[in-house]
Amino acid sequence: MLPESKMSTIQEKKISKFLEPVLGELGYELVALRILGSQKLQTLQILAEDPETQTLDLEGCTKISRAVSAILDVEDPFPGAYQLEVSSPGIDRPLVRERDFLANIGFEATVEKLTPAESGQKKFRGRIAAVENELITLNTEDQGDVQIELGDINKAKLVLTDELIKATAKKRKEQQTESETESE
Repeated sequence: MLPESKMSTIQEKKISKFLEPVLGELGYELVALRILGSQKLQTLQILAEDPETQTLDLEGCTKISRAVSAILDVEDPFPGAYQLEVSSPGIDRPLVRERDFLANIGFEATVEKLTPAESGQKKFRGRIAAVENELITLNTEDQGDVQIELGDINKAKLVLTDELIKATAKKRKEQQTESETESE
């Protein structure tokens, strides 16, 4: 289950609850859901992934889009017109769940807290050093190790670095090799 962000709207929470099982049946997980735009034309942005590969290809986007459109026609959560946008979280993905942080230990991230630290600071940037019992440790340049509770995170995402790009390319190549080996 996707953790409810403190900044999620009631409408986003409601839509997440009826879309998560649909994505699950298709073999995907909801990473994030946002409603953007004005009341006249809203955009429902869905970030999803295959939990095994942490990717989403065009075929997956199409499957999700068709299934979600059918459910939205029934549930009708928007008073007027809306656009649907389905995509992969990308390389510099949002970090939402504890396992998102665990899977990216050693990589650089930005984290924005809901409540300020003792210093008054809310935004931090550093390497994910550890994740334990919903406590994220970031190794920052200026403050050393900073610990942030998962429940106190407003938003977090990976920073697009050469190191992250290389690691992602290597992981995808390994997954491709595995799937080619399995199909033989």
